[in-house]
Amino acid sequence: MHGAKPQVRIDTRQSSVMTLDDHRRAANQNVQSVFSEVLANFGREAYASAEPVAADTPLDSQIQQSWTNWYQVEQLGRYRDQEDAALLGQTYAGVMSKAYDEGGYATPKAFLRGLPPEELETVQTIHGLADPIQVNSLSEEGALNLLVPPAAQVDLNRDGITQSGIANGIRFPDSTTSPDVTQAWEEATAGMSWGERAIYELRMKLPVLTANFIVDGEGQITGQREPGDPDWVNPMTDPEYSYVDETKRWINYLDYFKYQIDPDQYAKDRSFFESLQQKLIEHGAP
Repeated sequence: MHGAKPQVRIDTRQSSVMTLDDHRRAANQNVQSVFSEVLANFGREAYASAEPVAADTPLDSQIQQSWTNWYQVEQLGRYRDQEDAALLGQTYAGVMSKAYDEGGYATPKAFLRGLPPEELETVQTIHGLADPIQVNSLSEEGALNLLVPPAAQVDLNRDGITQSGIANGIRFPDSTTSPDVTQAWEEATAGMSWGERAIYELRMKLPVLTANFIVDGEGQITGQREPGDPDWVNPMTDPEYSYVDETKRWINYLDYFKYQIDPDQYAKDRSFFESLQQKLIEHGAP
């Protein structure tokens, strides 16, 4: 029997009602905060922007509740076509509980090796991995991120890439992004669709990608370093890195190519980076 999908009603008659995207943002922030506390209990850093969690509620209960809230929203999103979605969510919740009780967040690879095949398959499905999980091929970060909800995955080695299993992903803000920058971003992207926001996320992380281009003596790009390369660099971890300056660079770029860009797109992009720049300054971000 297929698991019943939860009903989330969006009352469009009132402008103050939360949209599905609002629910998603709130659920993302909640799992980030709860799992940051979980990882902190095992000596690991997680989301720099995480909010404190309720001290009077057992953490194992908060794990279950934050996961339930997040998964209910995502059953209308990334898991909307998933058969037996309710059972899938329940099984993954059990995996996380077991990881918390048995120290899996301290030794994720050893924990994953001990899971039965059906639970490993659940982990694979939750994280949208194309191939079955081969634990021995995982990095510490890739293994750890299989034991937290997708929205709470962390950039453990601070290379600017968030690894889930063997998959490398780019996200902004990520677990290393400071609270002031994160807040400015949330305000500047409020009301955007997921697709619109994803485009700007990629643009904000381009410095990580471009810093790892391999350039020859004539200034020609001949390749790109891969994550894990000993020469890989993440300029966003430099204490002198400035998000305000990055928005200025984007505005300058848009102005330079103004007459080669669709006028509506130019106006939209410039307005966004101007807004983000102002929000960053208001929040005291670098």
